[in-house]
Amino acid sequence: TGASNNLGDLPFHLGAIFSFTDGNNFPPDNPSYAFAKFSYPFIVDLITASFVKLGASVRDAMLIQNVTLAFSLLVILERFAFKLTGSRLAGKIAPALLFFSGGLGFLWFFKEYWQGAQGFFEFIWNLPRDYTIGEQFRWGNSLVTLFITQRSLLLGMPLTIIVLQKLWELFATEDTEKHSEKIKRVEQDKQDKKALTTYYLPLTTFFVGLLAGTLPLIHAHSLFILFVVSAFLFFLRLDKWREWIAFAVGVLIVAVPELFWVMTGSATHLTKFIDWHFGWDARDANVFWFWVKNTGIFIPLLILTFLLMLKSKDSDEENKENEPQVNADMRGLRAVKANKEIYHSPFTIRHLYFYLPFAFLFILSNTIKLAPWEWDNIKVLIYWFIASIPFVAAFLAWLWNKNNLLKFVAASCLLALILAGALDVLRVISKEINYQVFDRDAIKIVEQIKQRTAPNSLFLNAPTYNSAVVLSGRRSLMRYVGHLSSYGIDYAERETDLKQIYAGGETAENFLKKYNIEYVLISPVEKGSLQINEGFFSKYPVIAEFGQYRVYQIKK
Repeated sequence: TGASNNLGDLPFHLGAIFSFTDGNNFPPDNPSYAFAKFSYPFIVDLITASFVKLGASVRDAMLIQNVTLAFSLLVILERFAFKLTGSRLAGKIAPALLFFSGGLGFLWFFKEYWQGAQGFFEFIWNLPRDYTIGEQFRWGNSLVTLFITQRSLLLGMPLTIIVLQKLWELFATEDTEKHSEKIKRVEQDKQDKKALTTYYLPLTTFFVGLLAGTLPLIHAHSLFILFVVSAFLFFLRLDKWREWIAFAVGVLIVAVPELFWVMTGSATHLTKFIDWHFGWDARDANVFWFWVKNTGIFIPLLILTFLLMLKSKDSDEENKENEPQVNADMRGLRAVKANKEIYHSPFTIRHLYFYLPFAFLFILSNTIKLAPWEWDNIKVLIYWFIASIPFVAAFLAWLWNKNNLLKFVAASCLLALILAGALDVLRVISKEINYQVFDRDAIKIVEQIKQRTAPNSLFLNAPTYNSAVVLSGRRSLMRYVGHLSSYGIDYAERETDLKQIYAGGETAENFLKKYNIEYVLISPVEKGSLQINEGFFSKYPVIAEFGQYRVYQIKK
C-alpha cells in the first residue's frame, strides 16, 4: 500500500472481500472474529467481491470502484453546494475543499524546507511526513485518511449527500399554494387512489427515505447523521409533517430489518461506544488551538460567513420590497431565481436553521465519544465539515466576484485551505511511501490453503492485521485487536486462550476443542509476536508449507 493510514484497513477489507469470493461467507459471519455476525457495513466489499467473481482482479476491482465512487462524490457534492448556496462558483470550489482538506500543516512544511539543505523540488518529492495527520495533527486529509482507508464511507457519503440535498429542498420550499392545490384535487377526485396516495404519502420523500434506509449495511454512521438532521428539521418545519412521515416510513421499511439482522448475533458491545470525552482527539492540547491548527482558517471563515449572512438578512428586511430577488454570487447566499419553490422569506435564516443540526453534531463529537476509539468520531465530524463546506465556498465565491484585490484574497484563502492536504495527497500519488503488507511466501501459502482446505475452515493465527489467512478467505478465531476493539468487541478472553494454544502445554488441547479449531498457522508473523511451542504441534500433520510458513491440520 502507498498510504500509511491504509496499512491496517487494506488487509481488513481484503479479508472481507476474499471471505465472499473464496470463503462462501454469505450471509456473512465476521471473518476476523469467528462465531459472530459480521456487523461491519460490508456492502462496499460485497460489491467488490461481485466484480472479482465476474473475472476482475481484486486490485482492479477496488481501484475502479474507488475512483468511480470518488468521482460520484465530487459531482454530488458540487451539486449539493450549488443547491444550498445558489452559486455555481461555490459548487466548483466545494470539492477542492473536501478532497484537499487540511489545516496549518503547510507552515510546518515551509519551516522544514527552510531548515533543510535540499532544493525545493527535491524536498517536495521526498516529503518527510504527513502534514494533516500524525502526532501534531489529527484531522487528516479526507482523501488520504478517510476515502482510501474507509471504503464504506466512500460509498455511504454520496448517498447521504443526495438525501441531505433532498432534505434541504424539502426544508427550504414554500408549498402553501401547492398544498392548497393538492387539497382541491383530492376533494374533486376522492376515488383516485393515486391522488390520495400522493397526498397522504408524498412519493418523492418516501423514495428518498428508502434510499436512506439502505445505510445500516453501507455506512451506519451516515444513518445516524440523517436521523439527527431530520429530527431537527422536523421540529423546525412541522407544517411539512406529511413529507416527514413519508420519509420516516421509507427509512423504517428498509432500515429496521437491516438493523435487526446486524444487532442479533453480533459480538459488538454498544456500551463501549458512548462515553464522555472532551475535545475529540485534542489530547493535552488547547482545544481552540487544536481546531485552528487542524482545520486552518476554515472555521474562522465559516464564522465570518454566518456574520455576513446575518448582516445581509438585516439589509434584506430593509430592501425586501424593492429588491425581492438578488443574484447569489454578488450578494452572498441567495436562492436561485429559476427555482420558484424556494421560500421567499429572508434566505439566510433558512440556511442558519438548516445548519443547526450540523453545529450540534460538531459540539456532540467534541464532548462525547461515539466510538470505542475517540478518533472514530471523525465519521460524524466529517459530515459537519460537508455541511460547512458550501458556506465557506460561497464566501470565497462572493469575495472573488467583488474586485481584483478581493480576488487575490479569495485565491490566497483557498490556497491556505487546501495546501496541507494537497501535500499529503502528493505524498501518496508520488509513491514516496510504500509498505509491503504480505510477503511472497504468504502469497504462496495462501494458494495451498485454498486448494487443501474447505472454504469455511476455521484457522488459528496471530492476532495481527497481515496474517496470510486474510488472503485465503477462511475464518480466523481472531485477527487484529486494533480492529476488534474499535468495533466494540471484547476479545480479551479469546486472546488469552489463543496465546495459551500457541504456547502448548496442558490447556492447549482443551482450547483447541473449545473453539473447534481446524488449522493452525505458524509463520514469521506468529513467531515475531507470540511464544510458539512448535514441538507441541509436531504431532499434527502439515497440510501446507512454503518457506517459513507452515499449516497444521488439527481436525481430520
